[in-house]
Amino acid sequence: MNPPARADRLSSAQGLRYGALGLPLAFVALPLYVILPNHYAREFGMPLATLGALLLAVRLLDAVVDPLLGRLVDRLYARSLRAVLAIAALASLVLAAGFAGLFFPPSRAPSDLLIWAALLLVLSYTAFSLVAIAHQSWGAMLGGSEAYRSQVVAWREGMGLVGVVLASLLPTLLGLGVTSAVFTLALAAGWLAWRHAPRPDIRPPAQPGPDRPLPTASLWQPLANPAFLRLLAVFLLNGIASAIPATLVLFFVQDQLQAPTHLEPAFLAAYFLSAALSLPLWLRAVPRFGLARVWLAGMLLAVAAFAGATLLGPGDAALFLLVCAASGIALGTDLALPGALLAGLIDRSGQRGHSEGGYFGWWNFAVKLNLALAAGLALPLLALAGYTPGARDAQALQALTLAYCVLPCVLKLLAASALQWLVIRPARQHQPLNPSLRSTP
Repeated sequence: MNPPARADRLSSAQGLRYGALGLPLAFVALPLYVILPNHYAREFGMPLATLGALLLAVRLLDAVVDPLLGRLVDRLYARSLRAVLAIAALASLVLAAGFAGLFFPPSRAPSDLLIWAALLLVLSYTAFSLVAIAHQSWGAMLGGSEAYRSQVVAWREGMGLVGVVLASLLPTLLGLGVTSAVFTLALAAGWLAWRHAPRPDIRPPAQPGPDRPLPTASLWQPLANPAFLRLLAVFLLNGIASAIPATLVLFFVQDQLQAPTHLEPAFLAAYFLSAALSLPLWLRAVPRFGLARVWLAGMLLAVAAFAGATLLGPGDAALFLLVCAASGIALGTDLALPGALLAGLIDRSGQRGHSEGGYFGWWNFAVKLNLALAAGLALPLLALAGYTPGARDAQALQALTLAYCVLPCVLKLLAASALQWLVIRPARQHQPLNPSLRSTP
């Protein structure tokens, strides 16, 4: 029997049971994307050109396969929740084994190491994506009001922030062996908690209509939904605006601010801690202003933070902490609200309970595309402008400031404009005339 309709409140126990898996899923990203390349270059002597080509190929494959995994997740949900949890358990085992195997390969011979890394990266990325899409889809299927959906996503992303902080500390403090063990334990605990999370309210497919596309098994079904394309366009613009400064932050800290190395963890801590602490405040604003308008406010706060960073130079490390805190607070909206907007869109389209995997497959494809575009745009543009790591001449540092501060502001403003015209305005035009029936976008 399906659970009754949900109110506006997700209890802490329910939120923790659902969100716990977000911790290991976020935990694994930092070692695989940041620590692994450095580890293979320094410990095993893998040439940077070879390493770069390998990572690029695997990450492109990872992005392309996500929509396919989304359709697989939909088919699993169509069978039963037990099938979803069983496949997620198997994928979690593969992910844990792949994570440990990547950092502790059986052979250091160059050819063996390359084949080993390629195989385990493909397996690990695929397993990670399958678990993540299944977990995101489960949360979207819970339905509920805007406030409820935002709380569901906030618990998942809030636990993810804890995972990121742990992943940034453990390899340095306790080593990669302990890090692998902690990740495995966190993944097992997250899956066990997920088993006891609130159950999705899976609905039969709605009758097709103007606002309800005909449910099919097509890979391209989500892209036939105009509302999804509009939201995805905003998500892409905003995502690349956030990914560019994430790619360049250490260059900015080391060369423009010339800050001591020991302060770098403080900047990251201020950023992520501010994001975590801001989540409850943003969630309190959602019932009054709506998901989209609160997200818009977060975008504008990020613009103000990066605009302020253009004024910083050597010796301004303390002021940069304020920039990190402000941009971290803005990050809170990026974490909690877009996913909740997508869940509401799926519900309004009459596709809740049978198409979430397809939508989140394309959604995750966009996330990974943003990361690739950020590096693909920012780094070559900086090189063309004459910047190299360690530069101190005024022209190079000006190019760095433009790329780190100004370009994200421009993209954030474009994303904010797109949000207003593509999401908020159409939602307002389709609101019912009876004020008591209105729901803010």
